[in-house]
Parts: sequence; C-alpha cells; structure tokens
Amino acid sequence: MSDNQLRVVWVYPDLLSTYGDQGNVLVVERRARQRGLDVARLDVRSDQPIPTSGDIYLIGGGEDRPQRLAAERLRRDGGLSRAVENGAIVFSVCAGYQILGHEFINDLGQREPGLGLIDVVSVRGEGERCVGDVLADIDPRLGLPPLTGFENHQGVTHLGPTARPLAQVRLGKGNGTGDGTEGAYNDTVFGTYMHGPVLARNPLIADLLLKLALDVNALPPTDDRWYEALRNERIAAAQQPA
Repeated sequence: MSDNQLRVVWVYPDLLSTYGDQGNVLVVERRARQRGLDVARLDVRSDQPIPTSGDIYLIGGGEDRPQRLAAERLRRDGGLSRAVENGAIVFSVCAGYQILGHEFINDLGQREPGLGLIDVVSVRGEGERCVGDVLADIDPRLGLPPLTGFENHQGVTHLGPTARPLAQVRLGKGNGTGDGTEGAYNDTVFGTYMHGPVLARNPLIADLLLKLALDVNALPPTDDRWYEALRNERIAAAQQPA
C-alpha cells in the first residue's frame, strides 16, 4: 500500500460512469473499511492527472464519444500505464475494458488505440446488441463463485494469447465472440462487460482486488448477508425462462 493507506482511484467519473458503475468504487471502499483498512478514495476527473501511486484503479462504462475522449486523455496522460508498471491493480467495465486493450472502434467508426494494458482487441458487433442478465463460471484459478451481472454492449472483444478469459458464460453473450468467454485478465488488470454494479453482485471479486493490492492470501471475514441476498435474487432471475 501507499504510505500505510490503501489508495483507491475512480478514473474519469465525468466520462465513464454509466449503469451505476460508480457503485464498484463504493463497494471496494466499504469492504476495505470493514476490514479496518485506512482508505483514501480519489475521484479523478478527465481534466485532472491520473496519480501513479494508487493501489486499485476502477474504470466504468460510457457511451461512444466519452469513451473516445477518455482513451485520448488516458493515452496523453500516461499515469494509468505507469501505475500498472508500479504494480497497481486495475478493474474495468465495458467501455473501460475496451480502452485497456490494444484498440477499439470509436464513435467515428475508426480504430482507436487503447492503452495496451491487456491483450484484447474490440470491434463493433454486426448482430443484435448484447443485452440482459449474465451468469458465468469464473476462471477456477481465481477461486471465486459464479459471476452474475448485466450486459449492454454492441462491442465484440477478442482475446490475444496473453489474456485469460475472466469467465465462461452459462447464460448471456459475454465478449460476443461466440466462444463463451466473458471478460479478460492478466496478473493485475481485469476487464468485464458486466454492470450491476458488478462488484455489488460479486463482492468476492472486490475482495480479490484487495488481496492483490495488499499482497495477502486472505482477508478477515465480514457480513455478506446483503450481498448474498442480492446475488441469489439476480441469479434466480437470470435463470427464469424468457
């Protein structure tokens, strides 16, 4: 951690904060405080420099034009890339997920360079938009229960050889490639199409981010009854016949 304080950075809330994704930073902050951690939360707008000394960076979704503006500013700023080089953990959703890859299609129909922090490339899907509840099995290496979330995207994201799928879908489209993958990750950078907000529906992912940032194998237990009630309700709803 930075100076004995966990620094949680919410990146560009003025551009990338659709579908309640700001709830992700609230969940990380709360679950850290429940463990007695001293937390400094930084909300960094797009006209401000990205600090390089953060421990966990969270990026949400956004519409096409804000996504392009965010990518341009993050490339120009360079702070997020330097933070990853310093060992920071990054968790990104939808538009933020695409930005962390090598490239995506912007609102002008052009290929927009991403940050190259995760080995994925995103294109515009030709078929129906991917919308609805998703249920997926998270990579067993992460030791987490099934992923529940809500997807709403036209993008299709292809994984390169160094990116691992975050999950394999049982219900839903995920990355949209037809191979059943959802999201991607490497050692410190995670991407998903799941809204919800996803960390409220999957609090153990938030705990994983904390463990990686703290470099520990376990955290003290906390009261998960509210989270479990939400998870169970959304999983049951996703499995209902259409």
